[in-house]
Amino acid sequence: MTTAPPSASGYIGRFAPTPSGPLHLGSLVAALGSWLDARAAGGRWLLRIEDIDPPRCPPGAVDQIRRQLEAFGLEWDGEIRHQSARGAAYQAALDRLVADRMAYPCGCSRREWQQHGHYPGWCRHGSLHPGRPQAWRLRTDKGIQPVCWQDRLFGRQCLDPTFQGDVVIRRKDGLWAYQLAVVVDDAEQGITDVVRGFDLLDNTPWQRQLQVALGYPEPRYLHLPLILGEDGQKLSKQNLAAAIPHDGALARPVLHQALKLLGQAPSSALRQAEISTQLAHALEHWSPDLMTAIPGQRPE
Repeated sequence: MTTAPPSASGYIGRFAPTPSGPLHLGSLVAALGSWLDARAAGGRWLLRIEDIDPPRCPPGAVDQIRRQLEAFGLEWDGEIRHQSARGAAYQAALDRLVADRMAYPCGCSRREWQQHGHYPGWCRHGSLHPGRPQAWRLRTDKGIQPVCWQDRLFGRQCLDPTFQGDVVIRRKDGLWAYQLAVVVDDAEQGITDVVRGFDLLDNTPWQRQLQVALGYPEPRYLHLPLILGEDGQKLSKQNLAAAIPHDGALARPVLHQALKLLGQAPSSALRQAEISTQLAHALEHWSPDLMTAIPGQRPE
């Protein structure tokens, strides 16, 4: 397994958007928080495109995301990694899990188990429907449980993945699932710090189980408060959140707003300042401790 070159500080972070559309304010906050945390530590910041679900990724979305990040001064290190080209690495990881009996095929449909709230592990000892297309699931009952870790903002977290169910790591249509792909790529790229939104906090137990099963190191975690829309729902592409600009002048007040949402309280005098000036000030004063440990907040 090859790894990304270390930084002078040893810190390697990343931003890994799904190119299902342009970045919005919520995804900007996640990108900005991870960029600031990496740069303030003297570390590297990588860009990874999570394009493992091609039907959800329209043409041109990756280029648009790149232009948006560039407009906000969020420069990345090294080449962009595309998960769509990483099938062999994910297959090798799945093969290891199968050999260790940590993964199994399952032909059950969501309709058959949805009344249980999560998949109850019916196929752990053999697929109940071998004639159907098979997904591959992680055995949560065999890994570490409960899974505990220290989140840098939300404090000590303990969740039992058996109550979340045996998550799919390869879909019935043959596409790779997020949980396996993110763990394999974080390990291979040497990611030391995962900075992402609070909505992914409950994914951590599955990912920690996979890290242990595959012999990967545990990164540090910093989950950022979610950005909510007027309806109280998470800003997302599915909820038709407005795209952030890809023009530097238009980006200035949006960057100022994103810094405020990260609890950094930039001076109002900086609202129309150059992007480079705002970022330099933010780096000098970056402190995750200024954020409020609440799941979500709304823009003013």
